[in-house]
Amino acid sequence: MSATALAPVLEREEYIEQAYFFRTLAERLREGVPAQVALTQIRDELLTTTRLPWAVDFLATELKHSGVLGTGMKRLTHYFTPFQAFVMTKAEEAGLRFSLDQALKVLEGEARYRSEHPTPAGLFVYEFEVLARCQLGYQEGLDCMEQDSFFDEAWRRFIETVRRSMGEVEFADLIYLYSEQYVQDEQRAGRPVPDVRPLFGLKEGRIAKASHGRDPLYLFAALQRQLGYPEVPHLRPRTEERGVLQMLENKVREMEMRLRLLEGEVRGQVDVIQALGKPEIAEASLDQLKRLSAQDE
Repeated sequence: MSATALAPVLEREEYIEQAYFFRTLAERLREGVPAQVALTQIRDELLTTTRLPWAVDFLATELKHSGVLGTGMKRLTHYFTPFQAFVMTKAEEAGLRFSLDQALKVLEGEARYRSEHPTPAGLFVYEFEVLARCQLGYQEGLDCMEQDSFFDEAWRRFIETVRRSMGEVEFADLIYLYSEQYVQDEQRAGRPVPDVRPLFGLKEGRIAKASHGRDPLYLFAALQRQLGYPEVPHLRPRTEERGVLQMLENKVREMEMRLRLLEGEVRGQVDVIQALGKPEIAEASLDQLKRLSAQDE
């Protein structure tokens, strides 16, 4: 991969404005503001000394023509990283349980981390957790990560190793094998030290070694608790939201039917079978109603 193909690292103020852009866009969309209007509003709020207002203008034009934002981010390779474009494209892809709101939260968190004191290890683990937690696909996601110039040649080789090893080697083991802890363990055992630059420190290696055989999400959580690694937003899956909503709707319908039954009994006009439609449900509800009446007496 040539150096010219790598996405550049931007100034800190660009990432600060990006975090504001992604967060505010999500808020406006939740409020029901049309995306085209939201982009125009936010563009006028952004710091004009950055290049983001120009990028948002481009995205607004792309949205008007194609109806999506991901393709516009892909074309702005000198501003947005391939991973950012990948996340947005996945949110706009039909059939995935990954919403635009989730994508914007993920991108906000990444931009905020880049604006603080980012490390290659922290950024890599954050982006890898996004792939794992949101089920976006490892191969394409890792390929996009590899094209970020924030990662030097050693890190790009490591990302390539991770991509080749998926499904065969545990993620925790890969971190351990590229850590100072592994080098130290090999030295203590009198074995030759591997000719590979450690990319993770002693503490990362110790946590990874202790996480062998466990769910990778536990490893991510431990790195966040112990070492302050950036945390991926834990948004409730859309399927779970639909399940909760369905449950609430069922409860409301049940209460409405019960109220109608009670009102009908008071008036002497109850027709349980007709009210509920299903004989077995009607009989169960009527029995429940009788038990309640007996308790009241």
